[in-house]
Amino acid sequence: MSSDQILITGIRGIGHHGVFDYERRDGQEFVVDVTLFLKANEAAQTDELNDTVDYGAVAQAVHDRIVGAPVSLIETLAEQIAELVLQISGIERVEVTVHKPQAPIPVPFENVALRILRP
Repeated sequence: MSSDQILITGIRGIGHHGVFDYERRDGQEFVVDVTLFLKANEAAQTDELNDTVDYGAVAQAVHDRIVGAPVSLIETLAEQIAELVLQISGIERVEVTVHKPQAPIPVPFENVALRILRP
């Protein structure tokens, strides 16, 4: 397992995820960070995009999932993002953090986040 990593932070989109009707109706911003674990040594030698992971394509896929079909829980959203990213050739493992800064919490807070590591 490689310890080389590509980090993409702050992928933003308006999603309609949540358990409350108003969350699904109105939507809110979700922010996702992904850490891609891969072997970067071949790309470092060849200097060719084809020998590594296109992080622009990964970011677009994550964004598309954020703004896609609603789910109730950030746990579900994080798992779906991880599954999607792991389908991309060259990615051995992924860490996904889903931030929900406008979560329906009745006290002042800055952020709610869930972090998962797969596989």
